[in-house]
Amino acid sequence: MSHVIDAGITMSDVQQTEDILGRSLSPGEIYIEMKRRLDLGARAAMATVVKTRGSTPQQVGAKMVIFDDGTFIGTVGGGCVEADIWAEAREVLRTGTSDIYRFNLNDEYEDSEGMVCGGQMEVLIERWANEG
Repeated sequence: MSHVIDAGITMSDVQQTEDILGRSLSPGEIYIEMKRRLDLGARAAMATVVKTRGSTPQQVGAKMVIFDDGTFIGTVGGGCVEADIWAEAREVLRTGTSDIYRFNLNDEYEDSEGMVCGGQMEVLIERWANEG
């Protein structure tokens, strides 16, 4: 299942990619930049944190959009968990199959990267497409 973005956002509403790199984006800015990139022919998968338990790097609602060229905007936590989410999103782009993925931020991450979160995150990853 792919989502379709409403074509009501105009190019004049959108900031250029160079203006958004390296800074935190609001949810609205994430959707606007994704729309701009889809209009240019990119494909995208959106990862949204839908549930957390224990200590996690992001709250429910945090978003990251991964494009077919491997670039991304937004964040769902950083580090190893973000790399795992990026990899799952690339698979969603390939297959078109959306799902909720579960990530444990436990000893496996702590031992390898010094992370100390220890919680769990559930992340919905879904493919998006441009209308027309």
